[in-house]
Amino acid sequence: MSYTMLNNSRIKPAGYAPGSLEGAALSFVRTSCEGLRFDRSKAVTAGTGELDSDGKSNRPGQIPFNMEKDIDRLCLENAIDRFLRSGKKDDAFDVYFCYLEMFIGDYEKNRRMIELLSEFEATGSGLLMKHRDHYSHSVYVFSLGLALYESNSIFKYIYKNYYGIKNDTEAAAHFLKYWGLTSLFHDIGYPFELPFEQVCSYFEVEGDERKDRPFLAYHALDPYVKINEETKEKLAKLYDGMHFDDTNELFAHVLAEKLGEAYSFTPIQMYNVLVDKPTQPNKFSHFMDHAYFSATVLFERLFEELRMDINKTFLDSLSAILMHNSLYKFSIAHYKSAGNKPFRAELHPLAFMLMLCDELQCWDRVAYGRNSKKEFHPMACRFDLSKDRIKAVYLFDRKQMSKVEDFIDAYKRWEENPDGKKPPKLKAYSEMYVRKNGKTAFQLDIESIVDLSEIRLDVEADFAERDTANHQRYLSDSNYINLYNFALVLNGRWGHVDEWAKARKAGREESFLKDPKLAVEFAEQFKQLSLEYKLSNINQAKAFSKYLDVIGCFYTDKNVDYEFLESFTEEELLTIGRLEHHRWLQEHADMGWTYGTPDSDRRELERRHKDMMPDFSGFEVSYEAAAKHYDDGLDPETQNKDTDPMECMLVMLRLFDGLRIYRLK
Repeated sequence: MSYTMLNNSRIKPAGYAPGSLEGAALSFVRTSCEGLRFDRSKAVTAGTGELDSDGKSNRPGQIPFNMEKDIDRLCLENAIDRFLRSGKKDDAFDVYFCYLEMFIGDYEKNRRMIELLSEFEATGSGLLMKHRDHYSHSVYVFSLGLALYESNSIFKYIYKNYYGIKNDTEAAAHFLKYWGLTSLFHDIGYPFELPFEQVCSYFEVEGDERKDRPFLAYHALDPYVKINEETKEKLAKLYDGMHFDDTNELFAHVLAEKLGEAYSFTPIQMYNVLVDKPTQPNKFSHFMDHAYFSATVLFERLFEELRMDINKTFLDSLSAILMHNSLYKFSIAHYKSAGNKPFRAELHPLAFMLMLCDELQCWDRVAYGRNSKKEFHPMACRFDLSKDRIKAVYLFDRKQMSKVEDFIDAYKRWEENPDGKKPPKLKAYSEMYVRKNGKTAFQLDIESIVDLSEIRLDVEADFAERDTANHQRYLSDSNYINLYNFALVLNGRWGHVDEWAKARKAGREESFLKDPKLAVEFAEQFKQLSLEYKLSNINQAKAFSKYLDVIGCFYTDKNVDYEFLESFTEEELLTIGRLEHHRWLQEHADMGWTYGTPDSDRRELERRHKDMMPDFSGFEVSYEAAAKHYDDGLDPETQNKDTDPMECMLVMLRLFDGLRIYRLK
């Protein structure tokens, strides 16, 4: 059994090859993490013993505590599955949300960390010459790390031995918690690097060097690096009474303790490097290191603001983040030099995994920079992780073959007559085309960073048709920074149906949603929901752009010459209702719900709902079946539950995101 507190026969099979990225990542969550976050003093198997009611579903006290934890884990599994199918930013949001709710605490307290990264990239990166997505990238890195841990016995052994964990399930839970923090937040410091790069791009002239341009540096960083007295005392207990005034001192000690002997540096030497990182980028080839800010800001948020209990493994996550960009490559290992020693997993397993996955994950990344948009990057990657190896076949768009053929012709001409010229490039394809001793330049670069003498890596390039079925993008354009706000209102509105109806009739919907008392009430009500119900509200809000696309509408913050949409027609509402019912049915099927009419006090425990399809026994709900059930199986009041929230979204998009909705015709 994988979910011991749920009906496993109603949870859909993963359906992926075991050695694939998807198959291994989902197997890790479902199989290796059995009993994740359980309280072993309570019931751990459904139907045996006396069940407690300490867990929450749509409110507290409805289900057993460990049943809630199993449902949380299934939420995470499904979120990863959705993201790996689509690669979309709004599906990446679900993975972040699940992780924060499960391992860090209330999302509301942490939301700005990840939303800031998404907002900055989408709005500011267009001013750069080179820049690609780091928000969805981090979720890919997270998923790849789970898959490698699940499939690679060599790394798993190193990790368990490093942390002294003998039990496989305990080790998997440990890895999920600390790898999640390491991977999902390794790039949150990018909002510090982006302005630096914008200044460089503004003054860039072809053929010049960065040292000849103006550059930006950061000062007055005391609020971010200074450690408060309470945290100092906690650190002193961890490090035999040692006193650290700021995070530079702390990180210098941690890195020297782990790597100082292997790479010949002292805490003082590392401290000087860290102090100079943000303040004197001219010492580092005029580049700003976002990894420094990621680790520094994350320490301040977790231990100074949230006052989380600190331990050495948390600091392992932060020091891994600190090293993943340029610090290790150019200030520790000098990896381009003749004496380079690739990083061994035994020194710091989390840092090893982050550096490896961060390099491997170069597919399906949105290009924002002006030059990046012109480059030729892989759209997908097919992995074979069986037999303790990593075989990565990067897939490029077959429709772009003319670019490849032109590059290959140019490269062959250069090989025949270099004449002192640099070889032609087609980033990133050329890095996977050019080989030395049978290995691609891409692979050789990774092997110079991390030691893969025990874990075999093979890299190839291939071509495929672009997958549009699972990677649908809609004309509606939003960073969805306010997804959380949308979810609060969609949930809270159900307690004020009559007031909402009156406000709509009077044309005062925005006044209703701006009511500060209601805002507080909605936030408190949302916090009382389980992760499953929070995600349900979030995914309802996300689906709106798809529904608009189907009925020939879109939203944007730009002034466009199209008909402004103020309300839906009856026909449009019918279409939206059917689509929303289909989404709701599939969502519940994915979470193991079935049809039934139990008493209200038993519904959450039995996970049976009267609005599910009575004759449904599979795992994939067809739109045709859902539409028929909506038309024939639901009464008008229940049908309105699928359309009323979408009408509320019309107002929320204007209020929270400043967007307007238009008809294409």
